[in-house]
Amino acid sequence: MTVAPDTDAAPPLEAAELPPEIPQTPSVDIVELAPLPVVPAPRRPAERGPVETAEQDNSSRPAPKIAPDLSPSDQAAKQKQIEDDSAVANRNLQLVKNRQLNPQLQDIADKVREFLSQSNDAGKTGDWVSAQSLAHRARVLSESLVQNL
Repeated sequence: MTVAPDTDAAPPLEAAELPPEIPQTPSVDIVELAPLPVVPAPRRPAERGPVETAEQDNSSRPAPKIAPDLSPSDQAAKQKQIEDDSAVANRNLQLVKNRQLNPQLQDIADKVREFLSQSNDAGKTGDWVSAQSLAHRARVLSESLVQNL
């Protein structure tokens, strides 16, 4: 007969897992920071009256003149060019006045009218260089309008 093993025996003890040790002193040096300087809050600008906008009445101030000063002979030459270019553009607009224009040609005709109006306004303010440039644009566009009919 064989003898049964001892049943009262306990299993062997395994090494109990112990929690890791936490160091008592911090591993990072603590640095004392200097206090931040006190910055005063930004001051609000002093209250002012209402601000004038471009839409408000500026009749007390004349508009600044940005056009170059021309000699009388140069001014007369510009005025002659303006008259000639405007006359051609107006004549071309008369040619297409009673015609049915497609949207593209109608847009060109509207631009010619707009350039003529702007040229007229620039001439009234004495800006002969801009007036001549706008009248020339109106002429060139009106010529292309007539050619595309």
